[in-house]
Amino acid sequence: MSAGKTFTREEVAKHNSKNDLWLIIDDEVYDLTKFVNVHPGGAEALIDYAGKEATEAFYGLHRQEVLVKYQRFKIGKIIGGVQKIPIRVAGEISKVPFAEPSYWMGHKSPYYNETHEKYRRSIREFYDTVIKPEAASNEESGKYPSNEIFMKAGSAGLLAALVGPGPWMKGLKIFDLPGEQFDYFHELITHEETHRMGYPGFQDAITAGLTIGLPPILNFGTPEQRAKYVPEVLSGAKKICLAISEPYAGSDVANIKCTARRTADGKHFIVNGCKKWITNGVFCDYFTTAVRTEKGITMLLIERSEGLETEQIKTSYSTCAGTAYITYTDVLVPVENIIGKEGKGFQVIMFNFNHERWAIIGSVNATNRYVIEECFKWVSQREVFNKKLIQQPVIRFKLAGMVAKVEAVQNWMENITYQMTKMTYQEQALHLAGPIALLKFMSTRVSTDVSDEACQIFGGRGITKTGMGRVIEAHHRSFKFGSILGGSEEIMADLGIRMAMKTMPNSKL
Repeated sequence: MSAGKTFTREEVAKHNSKNDLWLIIDDEVYDLTKFVNVHPGGAEALIDYAGKEATEAFYGLHRQEVLVKYQRFKIGKIIGGVQKIPIRVAGEISKVPFAEPSYWMGHKSPYYNETHEKYRRSIREFYDTVIKPEAASNEESGKYPSNEIFMKAGSAGLLAALVGPGPWMKGLKIFDLPGEQFDYFHELITHEETHRMGYPGFQDAITAGLTIGLPPILNFGTPEQRAKYVPEVLSGAKKICLAISEPYAGSDVANIKCTARRTADGKHFIVNGCKKWITNGVFCDYFTTAVRTEKGITMLLIERSEGLETEQIKTSYSTCAGTAYITYTDVLVPVENIIGKEGKGFQVIMFNFNHERWAIIGSVNATNRYVIEECFKWVSQREVFNKKLIQQPVIRFKLAGMVAKVEAVQNWMENITYQMTKMTYQEQALHLAGPIALLKFMSTRVSTDVSDEACQIFGGRGITKTGMGRVIEAHHRSFKFGSILGGSEEIMADLGIRMAMKTMPNSKL
């Protein structure tokens, strides 16, 4: 039967049994006769709506991707019917209020242009069509991303996009954008689009390690190091992560205990110690590692080799992120693998933190915005006490609070991003470390509020892993990552003020 056929509601009503079951969702007609016995919610849930309108019931229990998945059962539509909830097209920009940064909602911007507009659509389509299908299954199963997905991400330019503009972009294509045209706003869009998928474990699985593990080599590595490691990582053939945190040292990086002792011939280091909470570490090939040598803290590029062992750490999001406990037992590392200069690793770490924290801010705010979009959709369709939720003043108040905070973060973030386009890496470290720290602190505080309000709006669905509240539950379970990783909120707040006081006249702090 053609999906282009039309029916009256009276015709649909005749197909009202388990062995002949039609129903209507958003004025479209579905024949679920062959599906009723395998329906995950049981046959009775469908039989109750046999021959009837089921739009409200469907969207009260399911997200639209379920409807997309079973489009093969659609046989037509209601005569004169109007689809009120159109099926989302891959790469489509949302029309839900505040679901997108203001430029994509029709506002003018001094920061964005047509290349950014086209880029967002391209990368969103890539996530929708290539990444999301595997993300959905792996987030639940805990499986690590496939090598195939990394290679596809490398070929498209996604992996290069995660580390931002620089000489390494020359000759590359980033979703058809010449690498030479790629700027920090393109990179910001990359982090935003990565974290609007709603699969926090998988999002970090394909992006987190590279985003923070490769920049030390890009910015401080020797020409030989860049020539060897960068092409492998950006292509997806090899995977890299940043290994700084230890059981004894989190934000207090000066307290690192992992040691690197020179061999008698001076050609190698022997590394001993451990690292903890290293995102992607379980499946990585390279480890950008902070160690302590006789000259002080030093960064080493360590390849997976004899004596280096990784063990999965279970955190509050999916194990597919590969969060690791790493043990180094007499690992032999060539002295040529020093990143920067021996004893100067602290500067490398601090320079790297600015970019990491800025990326976290973009990721956190994009997730908050995606949660707000879900809230707007839900309150516009959910009826309570014979009213849509959006008609309740208390709900509008909650939405207003969330929107105002997310928009404030967005505007501050775009201002800082603009400064990054005008400053060298060294100037950024000098002038932006404080503002970035304060904004990271603010963005994760906002995330706490957004999670709380969204859960209240969704009720029981907001703490349920599947169905309409899936994105809300995932955010509620993982939003604290942003307030801890890359420097805790307390450290960020203190750093922001201490950096400000350096310019305060006659300050003795």
